Parts: sequence; structure tokens; C-alpha cells
Amino acid sequence: MNIVKRLTFSSLFLIGLSAMLHASKVDTVKVFSPSMQKEIKTVVITPDTYSQKTKFPVLYLLHGYSDNYGGWVNRVPVVKELADRHNMIIVCPDGAYGSWYFDSPVDPGFKYETFVSKELTDWVDKNYNTVSKREGRAITGLSMGGHGGLYLGFRHQDVYGACGSMSGGVDIRPFPNNWDLAKRLGSQRENPENWEKNTVMNQLYLLAPNSTKIIFDCGTDDFFYEVNVKLHQELLYRNIPHDFISRPGVHNWEYWTNAIKYQVLFFSNYFNEYEE
Repeated sequence: MNIVKRLTFSSLFLIGLSAMLHASKVDTVKVFSPSMQKEIKTVVITPDTYSQKTKFPVLYLLHGYSDNYGGWVNRVPVVKELADRHNMIIVCPDGAYGSWYFDSPVDPGFKYETFVSKELTDWVDKNYNTVSKREGRAITGLSMGGHGGLYLGFRHQDVYGACGSMSGGVDIRPFPNNWDLAKRLGSQRENPENWEKNTVMNQLYLLAPNSTKIIFDCGTDDFFYEVNVKLHQELLYRNIPHDFISRPGVHNWEYWTNAIKYQVLFFSNYFNEYEE
């Protein structure tokens, strides 16, 4: 009996050691942004299968307001396992407080559309072995990052082949006094055109049926639920295929920890369709 126990413990130890030796790698890098003239910290998760002999798809995963580049990997450690399970690189850039991932028309220090969709993707393709075309890239995020995921995905379909949002602020216009939006766009009363041009809801004219893969979800008790339902209805009206998930939940990490698993699976299926 003792021999059996020792063998069992030894087996478990070896399994655990193997998992440690063959697990995703998390790097924090600094990526220089020419448009903003500064270095931006970014987390890059490479899967346990990563090598220079294989090209890997990349998921760009954006954080929310008041968070930073380390939010996802620190609060939702399962993202490291998801990188392994689905053989993809996951990149989490710093989006600063209240960038909303657009190029601010009033603050030249905030050009996060240019950074994420041009400078960062170029840097990642140069420094990692990636599928460096739209079929090998997807973008999503939570809350402010959910706005960024769809905003950048819709506006840069040549860069990303799929995009998504979790509890995203997909229409910023109902929230003129929240989350530093007025600092990035000017007051809504004095600069209404800035608010109209930089909300996800007004990017739908860029879409054609099946031009990009779309997934978004939101909890039924989330303060962004109504604008997500309106986005879903508008996409239906325009005959734009998409996945919309509505389930009980609020605006918190418990919800996003669950949501990210479905989103990564969605993007993995997309990547597999175009696997080289």
C-alpha cells in the first residue's frame, strides 16, 4: 500500500513538473509608439508549443478603464491555459486610463487606435513567429476594451479578421460624464461630432455580411446591457452575421473569467479555418 502511495505521489509530482516545464510563457515587453513618442508596456503570452518553426495566430486582448496591461493575466490566470489549449499568442497592451482605444481628436498624447492597430501589430509580427495577415489576428476586450475590440475590428478589417467585446461600452453617447470620455473627445455638448465619429454604433456602415467575424456578450444586469442589445438588433437589421451572448451577470471579473473562455474558442475556430 505504501509502495502504491509512493508511486502515486511520484506520478503526480512528475505530471506537475511536466506542466511547469511545458507551460505558456508570459513576457512583459516595452513597445515604442512613434505616434505618441513613448514606450508602452505590453504582456505577451506565448503557448507551450511556441517555436520558430511554426507560425501562430495572435489574439489582442484589451483591458478596461482604470486597469492596465497586467489586468487580464493577473486577474484571470486561465488566459495562460487558453493560450496553450488553443495554440495562440495572446497580447495585452496597456491602453492607459480612459483611452477608449481611439485616436483622441483633442489630446495628441492619446493615439491608441494607431498604436494597437498599426504600431503594436507590426512590432509583434516582427518579434514573434506569427500568422502575419488578417486571418491570423483577432481582437477583443472587456468594458472599455470591449469598445476597443469592436471599434478597431470594424475600422481595421484589413488587420483583424475577427473581433469581439465582453460587457463593452459599445455606444458611448449615453455616458457623456463618465470614464474620462470628455477628456478624450471634448464635451459632448460642444463637440457632438467627436462623439458620433468615435462610437462603435456608428461604425456599422463599414461592415458587409461576413466581412469579419463578430462575437460580443454582456450580462443582463450590466449597465452596458441595453447598448449591447441595441447593437445586436442593429446588426440583425443590417443582416450582419454575428454571435451575441446574453446571460445573467454583472460588470465584474467573475463574468469576464467565464466570458473569455467562449470568446477564445470562437477565435480559435476562426483561426483554424485558415490554418496554414
